[in-house]
Amino acid sequence: MAIAGLAAAVVLGAVIGVLGRLLAPRRESMPVWLTIGAGIVAAFAGTGLAQLFGLAGDGWSFWATLLQVFLAVVGVFLVAAFWPKRTHS
Repeated sequence: MAIAGLAAAVVLGAVIGVLGRLLAPRRESMPVWLTIGAGIVAAFAGTGLAQLFGLAGDGWSFWATLLQVFLAVVGVFLVAAFWPKRTHS
């Protein structure tokens, strides 16, 4: 993967992380950087799984994007479940 492709994956991952945060319940206690990190991991994992199952082509793929968003929702939900809750004193 070239530098431009890697940069695009990071930006797309950040957007996917935000989408995952909007769709996942119980996400209030997560910091933004962790949301973006979960989105980046979901973007790479979703692309890998889409290629593994033959759902990704050479360009943009609806199924790969759908899989990425689904994995971001799952990732944000799992991280939010295990991330310590903020206490307001």
